[in-house]
Amino acid sequence: LYIDDECISCGACVSECPNTAIFDADEKWTMADGTSMDDNEEHDPISEDHTFIVAAKCTECNGFFDEPQCVDVCPTDSIHPDPNNEESKDELMAKKIKLHGE
Repeated sequence: LYIDDECISCGACVSECPNTAIFDADEKWTMADGTSMDDNEEHDPISEDHTFIVAAKCTECNGFFDEPQCVDVCPTDSIHPDPNNEESKDELMAKKIKLHGE
C-alpha cells in the first residue's frame, strides 16, 4: 500500500496499523518500531509532505485482519495498492512472521 498526495496527514491511519508501518510526515523510522525485530537502524522519512507507509513493514494487515485497516479509516481515500510493490498473500504472511514471529 502507499499514501498519495491527497493525504491531509490527519493521522487516523497511524494508530490502526498492527505493524507500525505508517509514520507521520518527516518522521524517521526503524524496522524495530512496533515489531519483534532488533533492527534499530534509523531511516530517513519517505515523505516530508504527508503521512507515509514503509512497504517493508506493511503486510496489508494479513495475519491480523481480513482487510487493511488504514484504508477503512482514511477520510480522503488516499491509501491505495502499490503497483510498484505487489505481493501475494503468502509473501505478506511471510513478512508478518518475519516482523512478529509465528
